[in-house]
Amino acid sequence: MKSRVPTKKGKRTSHGGRNGKTKLPNNRDLEVRCVRRKELLETLERELPPGTIRYSSKVVSIEDSGFHKLLHLADGSTIKTKVLIGCDGVNSEVAKWLGLEKPVYSGRSAIRGFVEYPDGHNFQPRFHVFFGGGVRFGFVPCDNKCLYWFCTFNSSLQDDAEIEENPVKMRQFVLDKLNKIPKHASEVMERTQLDRIFCVPLKLRLPWNVLFGNISKSNVTVAGDALHPMTPDIGQGGCSAIEDSVVLARCLGEALLKKPRKEIGDKEEYERIKKGLEKYANERRWRSFSLISTAYVVGFIQQSEGKVVNFLREKLLSSFIVDTTWKMADFHCGELNVS
Repeated sequence: MKSRVPTKKGKRTSHGGRNGKTKLPNNRDLEVRCVRRKELLETLERELPPGTIRYSSKVVSIEDSGFHKLLHLADGSTIKTKVLIGCDGVNSEVAKWLGLEKPVYSGRSAIRGFVEYPDGHNFQPRFHVFFGGGVRFGFVPCDNKCLYWFCTFNSSLQDDAEIEENPVKMRQFVLDKLNKIPKHASEVMERTQLDRIFCVPLKLRLPWNVLFGNISKSNVTVAGDALHPMTPDIGQGGCSAIEDSVVLARCLGEALLKKPRKEIGDKEEYERIKKGLEKYANERRWRSFSLISTAYVVGFIQQSEGKVVNFLREKLLSSFIVDTTWKMADFHCGELNVS
């Protein structure tokens, strides 16, 4: 395993060995693996009964209905549910109902892309990153024929509006920013098809809002980006959403399976659900706070254009950033026993 850290602008830091694994300070292996979102979603969907997922069903409003919640959807339909778990993204209507503040703009944006190599590429299964001068560019192979890349940069919402609908401008913008990186890295960008490039402003929930706000209330809670939207600098957005699901399933299962459901009434079931969600919120509160805070600080340091921060990053903080990133990934959310 090799972990190289930058000593000057544009220098590369490459995380992970030839087999995609690296060693933590406690001598434990940690694997780096890029998963295509589409394949993950399709895999999860196949585990559900047919008809479970309803598309184009955005939640418009939520109201109480006894021990249930009544959801009003954008298509005019309604759903009555015993428990409501908001996984509706950064602009979550469920998070709004809980009283969580809206995510804020980080002052940075990301242009992302996906590129395919029909005849295969020669990149090792490592996380390749280049940063300096207000820009952070990186890529990671998904397999031996495709890879994902990103470019995060300091910006304003006005800047985003000028390029986000024009992939030609997006690609040229990134190439102009990457004039100091090796040719093999810029070629990743150059060969990306225009319909595989998109731009998004980077938002985060203020970490103290997660620490002191309502993550759950009665029979309602949130998970994933609806709970802890964060900047992508430590690569834990999707991973933390899966952590949420494991902890949530365990807490609800423990609450509901203590006594056969046929032997409890609606009120007792409601109280059990409430307690299960409260336990979930307590378990995920500090983890969410740490993820959001660490991601923001890592991104701020790596993309800084200030002389003082750049000096500290290059002389003192490079190893700290790498170690911190790995330690945030080396997290065990507990087991989920299925019986």
